[in-house]
Amino acid sequence: MSVTEQTEILELPSYIAGEAAGEDLLDVLYPYTGEVAGRVRQVDGAGLERALTATQPVELTRWARHEILTKARSLLSERAEEFAQLIRCETGLCMRETRYEVGRTQDVLQFAAMEALRDDGQIFSCDILPQGQARKIFTTREPLKLVAAITPFNHPLNQVAHKLSPAIAAGAPVILKPSEKTPLTALRFTELLYEAGLPPSMLSTIVGSVDEVVTPLIADERVELVSFTGSVAIGKTISRTAGYKKLCLELGGNSPLIVLDDADLDLAVTLAAEGCFRNSGQRCTAVKRVLVQESIHDEFSRRFVEKAREYVAGDPEDPDTRVGTVIDEDAARVLEGRVAQAVADGAELLLGGGRHGALMEPTVLDRVPRTTPLVVEESFGPLAPIIPVKDLDDAIAWYNSGPFGLSSAVVTNNMDAALKAVRELRCGTTNINEVPGYRIESSPFGGVKDSGLGIKEGVVETMKFMSNVKTFSLPWG
Repeated sequence: MSVTEQTEILELPSYIAGEAAGEDLLDVLYPYTGEVAGRVRQVDGAGLERALTATQPVELTRWARHEILTKARSLLSERAEEFAQLIRCETGLCMRETRYEVGRTQDVLQFAAMEALRDDGQIFSCDILPQGQARKIFTTREPLKLVAAITPFNHPLNQVAHKLSPAIAAGAPVILKPSEKTPLTALRFTELLYEAGLPPSMLSTIVGSVDEVVTPLIADERVELVSFTGSVAIGKTISRTAGYKKLCLELGGNSPLIVLDDADLDLAVTLAAEGCFRNSGQRCTAVKRVLVQESIHDEFSRRFVEKAREYVAGDPEDPDTRVGTVIDEDAARVLEGRVAQAVADGAELLLGGGRHGALMEPTVLDRVPRTTPLVVEESFGPLAPIIPVKDLDDAIAWYNSGPFGLSSAVVTNNMDAALKAVRELRCGTTNINEVPGYRIESSPFGGVKDSGLGIKEGVVETMKFMSNVKTFSLPWG
């Protein structure tokens, strides 16, 4: 499917856009060619106010919420290829990745539908102490009155689903503001949820400027929770702007894959390649640093380069392409500059390094200095910097000394080493013999330090922070 077949103006609901929206259109570009993939009408401050006023709770039974989510999953399954093509057209990701993302999103909807039916209460007997009474304390959860959800460009469907699906399951209304780089998928998914039976007042999806729309939305007292996934800098700005309300900030990462000398090297090189190059390296949990014990370093590097050659970069629509573009040419230029700086600082370029517009070749660098920006900062692209380490202690100490704390992984067959890494790596997730980002859509996910406030996402945890616990007690006995 060509980009031009996707190009259209996606409309916001009329009660939000209003007449004032006029012809304030945002062009969304296909990163691979620069063509216009679609256009979106933007709102101004008046449009935001309409959204804030219109987005209200609707009393839905648990069964009704379950049915909406189940229907949405069925509709998405029927339109999986349509959504995969749309994701490609606004992100430049290859079809292998966009189809995978649609599949993951179906899982999110399924887990949320299951959780909508689960009883969330507890019972505490009050006669268990000498001074106790014949009473019982009960807990229940009540949904928040309004959630603001702000999503990034790198997973324009799955990240949106990770905020909207638990909100539907919990009964909380949402104003969604997707990335201005990838709003098409979010708007199309919003339409799908309406079709599945979600009352429109439970979800408003808006696109607009930072000053007129985003900052006022974050600061508005009617918003009880701001759920944000994106960069550290913006996350910290949100925390200063939001005021007295709940915050869920899922921020950046600089995840290591630590390869110890007892590792299965075939597994290690596969995990390194998948971790570095999947989704064009644009995942907060992507492998950003490959830390290899010195005694196996040379053999690992040789095998890894051969494995990395399998990750062909090119036309995202070509089924043989395994690495598409990054989000735009500016992002690719930043990566190109960091590779050049790393080489100037003493790294050895073993593979790739070239850039063609927004297409950054899968790149392998060896003996990368620990102080070069490529590995000190989060480099959001298909780059694989290899860094020799003395042992596990060296790897743990270096990782813990940095500002990030999202995820990590260790390749080893030594259980003592694995448990030591789990205990001592200061991050939200440590996976053994898997990539740092491995999870299922219902399991807790999130980081510490500059990667987040320790509040977890994942369907179950998200439902918790999109609701408040209420307790009450009754005479009993």
